[in-house]
Amino acid sequence: MSPKQQRGEATVELLLDAALRVYAASGEQGLTVSAVTKASGVSLGSLYHHFGSLDGLFVALAQRWLTRLLGELATALQGARTARSGIRALVRAYFAFIQEHRDAALLLHSSRADQYGMTQGKELRDSQEARLSAFALWVQPRIESGELAPLPLPLIESLVLGPVVGVARRWLSGIDDVDLAEAARILPERIWRSLSP
Repeated sequence: MSPKQQRGEATVELLLDAALRVYAASGEQGLTVSAVTKASGVSLGSLYHHFGSLDGLFVALAQRWLTRLLGELATALQGARTARSGIRALVRAYFAFIQEHRDAALLLHSSRADQYGMTQGKELRDSQEARLSAFALWVQPRIESGELAPLPLPLIESLVLGPVVGVARRWLSGIDDVDLAEAARILPERIWRSLSP
């Protein structure tokens, strides 16, 4: 990699790190070009050069953290011997991620991220295909062996992640009626019941 490419990558990292800090401190309304350039020390021109717009920066930031979340979920599934233990591992990994990376989790579960997911869903899914394939590769043999109900993959994905995302959103919103440890104990068994043959 040339020195120019290295500087470009370093600039991208500075901007992404600063954008998350600004988002964490000021929320979605505070995430402005001015705030990010000030927090990063990077010029306005560099931000536009690398991301095209504030929306481009937001999408890149969301993609960065979504990639990381999906990677952690895939890692959790790799160590699971059974479908039941895999569901438990996935739920725990998701909750551990949102606790460890609360700022990034707030961004990933934000209305802006939802809007992007709704309008650019296919594009988003295509960009994460390798990470999502890990889930499909883990599920398919368990369906074939009869360990999981023979349901379409998108439905299985929804049955597993729907309740987890719902609890995560509630916890991230600051509502004080969700105990993640309790949810991590209860949800896997309830999810498993919806997927068992």
